[in-house]
Amino acid sequence: MVSAVGMKQSLRKEFSSIQDVFSLAIGQFTSADLSIFHEFDPPPTGGGHQFLRAFWKEAESRGVRVENNIISRTTRACLMNSFNFNFERLKKLRRSSVLFIHRVDGPVGFYRGQDDGIDRRILEINQKVADRTIFQSRYSLKKHLDFGMEFREPVVIMNAADLKIFNPQGRLEFSRERKIRLIASSWSDNVNKGASLYKWLDENLDWNQFEFTFVGRSPIPFRNIRLIPPVASNGMADLFRIHDIYITASRNDPCSNSLIEALSCGLPAVYLKSGGHPEIVGEAGYSFESAEEIPTILADLLDEYELIQEKISVPSIYDVTSAYLDILGF
Repeated sequence: MVSAVGMKQSLRKEFSSIQDVFSLAIGQFTSADLSIFHEFDPPPTGGGHQFLRAFWKEAESRGVRVENNIISRTTRACLMNSFNFNFERLKKLRRSSVLFIHRVDGPVGFYRGQDDGIDRRILEINQKVADRTIFQSRYSLKKHLDFGMEFREPVVIMNAADLKIFNPQGRLEFSRERKIRLIASSWSDNVNKGASLYKWLDENLDWNQFEFTFVGRSPIPFRNIRLIPPVASNGMADLFRIHDIYITASRNDPCSNSLIEALSCGLPAVYLKSGGHPEIVGEAGYSFESAEEIPTILADLLDEYELIQEKISVPSIYDVTSAYLDILGF
């Protein structure tokens, strides 16, 4: 007698096979230049979804026909995102005439704080299919090499935000005559996102001088920090524009899209000296290594706010898309 679990697994496998056959059939009758293999979630979502949507929109604005999780008869290149796609389906649809580029972040296990085998899985996909690899930061590439993981022909291309959404137009005017508005965000409640540090700030900041908004998911409650559930891109950009300083305490984060989006909206950053943060911020903020440093760092930043803000320099989605398309052969 087949168990309920066994029946579910069988149905899931059968449904997956039907999807593969459908994808193969569809691909014979559709026309595209570039396929993005990535399982998109509806917004609001994390950085990978955000960046790939912005890249897709920019690529299409240049006449590149883009498809998702299908390889058509005219497809010239495929951009695979990390492990966030159906690898078995891709193998069935794969053609030797298609160039396969693998977008990689992480190491994921190091970022999540536990080794569940995902990074080895990503490396296996890379070695079996990829022609070249795009890393999102020099930190990410180096850390993989430190762990003995060598990927196919790696290059580094930092992420970028959609500047039609994330821009400083209409920003709240900065003033030292009112409370300074701090903001942080996270789509994940992973402990490496900095919950303990935000807890310390919640208990120790001078609330006569500061206001603090946290957007997203937090594993801890706050007493003084205002918590707002995740919002979509336009709402997030509006929130950035009415705040003064972005704070991020995420640890081992290879290339924080939220940090890039905040900078793109004109916010200098105070950031944990970890992962790809220093590459992204450059001279447009100050780093810290412990929570106790932050009040002094905030005071220093406020003294030079206008000068630091002028040093914000993030890649444009136009330039990043150009770099991607060059690697993809367009």
